[in-house]
Amino acid sequence: ESLLEALERKGLAPDCLCRGGACGVCLTSVLEGEPDHRDHFLSAADKAQGRLIMPCVSRSRGPSLVLDL
Repeated sequence: ESLLEALERKGLAPDCLCRGGACGVCLTSVLEGEPDHRDHFLSAADKAQGRLIMPCVSRSRGPSLVLDL
């Protein structure tokens, strides 16, 4: 389950356009946790920093991920 699907299941409606990790509309800051990047938008350096995530396709590597929504 992507983060976007989990957020929608909880009744939230974050910005999203492509649902494929390519457009950048859903770009979100990560406050805590380790992202599992599955997008085509962020650079390798951005992914390595772990401070941004594309919720439309990405997930958490650990038990929790805190986002700046």
